[in-house]
Amino acid sequence: MLTVEAFSLNIMIAALAPLLGAFTLLFLFIFEKRIDLLEKQTREIALERELQTALYNQLNQEIQPHFFFNTLNSILSLARLDRKTELIRSIETLSKLLKFKYQTNNTFITINEEIAYVNYYLEIQKIRFRDRLHYEFTIDPNVNQAITIPFIIQTFVENAFKHSFEKYMGEAFLKIIIEKKEREIQITVWNTASEGREELSEDRGLGLENITKRLELLFPDGKTSVQLINSDNGTSVLAIFPLILKSEI
Repeated sequence: MLTVEAFSLNIMIAALAPLLGAFTLLFLFIFEKRIDLLEKQTREIALERELQTALYNQLNQEIQPHFFFNTLNSILSLARLDRKTELIRSIETLSKLLKFKYQTNNTFITINEEIAYVNYYLEIQKIRFRDRLHYEFTIDPNVNQAITIPFIIQTFVENAFKHSFEKYMGEAFLKIIIEKKEREIQITVWNTASEGREELSEDRGLGLENITKRLELLFPDGKTSVQLINSDNGTSVLAIFPLILKSEI
């Protein structure tokens, strides 16, 4: 027969057991959340580091002196010809391009924002190349507010000018296609590069590898890839990553 003390102890254990179990589960839940938070912070730090590398390349390598000086010479020519409307537009576009490049410090932006920046760049190039340059955009309206890494399309476009249009005479054709395929986004930048492909492949380490790393960091749980594709009629770069709208974050 149980004593009063033993009976009281059993009652106390029976009463405390659910509380102990609840505290244990709560501790495990908080511990798992803490681990998830630390993993997320680690990814964010790595992503910011890769973004800084991309910014460094953009500011110190890909805005090359010849591009800047050629642009200024084109603007100077408009001034000498007294083409005021085009002159004002050119200066405004160059200002917006430089402002975006120097002030972008987010680890991700929307497709719309990236396209706006690319348009500034192409407007400047149109002044330089005039009727020789032809470009077109094909954009699925469902991806406008999807997130992506900064300078992804810009890097592909700059490579087309750097390795083809600025080195070889003839018509310069550029196509930028952004498609939604189920829950993925596919970005294709195609140009008429029939020469300079070996150099572009060697240069992959500077730009495309950085983009590959940043996509993997921004979308750790999704499929990402960056491919350089050569064909008889030109060269294209294809980037694939998950479709996530800015409103979903």
